[in-house]
Amino acid sequence: MTDQALLSENGIYFLLLYLTSLILLGVAGKFASKEESLKDFYLGGKGFGITVLFLTMYATQYSGNSLIGFAGSAYRSGWFFLVSVVFMIVIVGGYLLYAPRLYILSQKHNFITVGDYIDFRYNSKLLTYLIVGISIFALSNYMLTNLKAIGYIMEYVTGGGIAFAHGIIFMAIIMVIYETLGGMRSVAWTDAIQGILLFVGVIIIFFVIMIHYGTPNANSALFLQNRPELFSAPTLANQITWLSVLILIFFGISVYPQAIQRIYSAKNEHTLKRSFSLMVIMPLLTTLPLIVIAIIGSAHFPDLDKSQSEQIILLMLSKLTHIEGMSIVITLFIAAAIAAIMSTVDSAMLAIASLFTQDIYHKQNPHASQKKLTTIGKIFSWLIMALMVTLAIYLPSTIWWLIQIKLELLVQIAPAIMLGIHYKSIVPKTILLGLFAGLGFTLMFLLTPLDAKPFGFHAGVLGLVLNFLTIFLHHHLRRVALK
Repeated sequence: MTDQALLSENGIYFLLLYLTSLILLGVAGKFASKEESLKDFYLGGKGFGITVLFLTMYATQYSGNSLIGFAGSAYRSGWFFLVSVVFMIVIVGGYLLYAPRLYILSQKHNFITVGDYIDFRYNSKLLTYLIVGISIFALSNYMLTNLKAIGYIMEYVTGGGIAFAHGIIFMAIIMVIYETLGGMRSVAWTDAIQGILLFVGVIIIFFVIMIHYGTPNANSALFLQNRPELFSAPTLANQITWLSVLILIFFGISVYPQAIQRIYSAKNEHTLKRSFSLMVIMPLLTTLPLIVIAIIGSAHFPDLDKSQSEQIILLMLSKLTHIEGMSIVITLFIAAAIAAIMSTVDSAMLAIASLFTQDIYHKQNPHASQKKLTTIGKIFSWLIMALMVTLAIYLPSTIWWLIQIKLELLVQIAPAIMLGIHYKSIVPKTILLGLFAGLGFTLMFLLTPLDAKPFGFHAGVLGLVLNFLTIFLHHHLRRVALK
């Protein structure tokens, strides 16, 4: 951490103005609400057009993990990590496997959460509660990683003026205020601003780094001197890891509950498909520049540890503060980083509250009014945010490790969603057996001294393979028995 604040006085004023605008959007979202219902609060009335839908999906997907965790991993891995651009593109492929059909069902049956679909498709309370529980855990993890990221940023850019814990608490209060004021409308509208800030910020920072630190080609001698391992050929272990992460991301990120909520929120099917088509190109305009920046940084600032490497972009910018006009660039990057984090945390928080309210509380209190359910959801938002803030402050762990743990469990719900959409003959017991097999295998490796990457693959990936295999075998044997 540097003792010098990266934010100038004007930068602080800009940041405060930005945060104030988010609260005002929360107020606007409250006034724009048409009724006191879960559908209106958690899905914005299911009326998002192409611009808002695309920007809220973009801002949610590109989080603090992209700016902090991904940059840190790129620093440590080097050019190998360029494969993550492909990872981010294949997420859209995962969506397209099920999203168009799920959207049609959601319009017909008024789904609000992923639990609604599972309950409708399988009519199994146990399966619904299991998938809702896994989703809440994964979303909580998602909030945790991004709250940690925002704490690092606030402490770093203020030169320690705002402590790690204080930064987390302050930003958490801002988010929970505008989210509970306007629900999905406020979240989507703030996402639109945050998405634009993120995109513009990344592009500007990329060109600034290219100008002042040089292109990758211009840094080739420095790479050979400080990071010669960057030029070695990928090993079989590297390739296995890539394949493993590819599977995790394809089946994990594409079934994020907050992403499914945005599928439900689309104005129509055409709007949904157009949003996905735009999402395909965004890794080239967001992930790729961030990775190139971090790799160049690894040549100029070698030997950083894991925690320091996750601050590589801020470190590079901090060395340019003597350049005229750089304070504006730094302020823009900080605002973009904060925007990316907030857009992710508020979406995860909204999804958790909707899952608890609709799939747990409402199931136990079927006669509760829509107004009461909405109030319960808002209260739960405050409670879950308080818990996540506490964990983010006191739970030590690198951000990338937390992301992997989350995805290894979340991928286990993918068969229930993707296969359920396409194969009507699959019964709840089949999905349950697969889910138990996948979860059991994964947790056996994650919670014991066993190697968390058997044969080089993440335990969750092998668990997913076992999940699918169990479903296939049970479904086949059941069909044979019925003949």
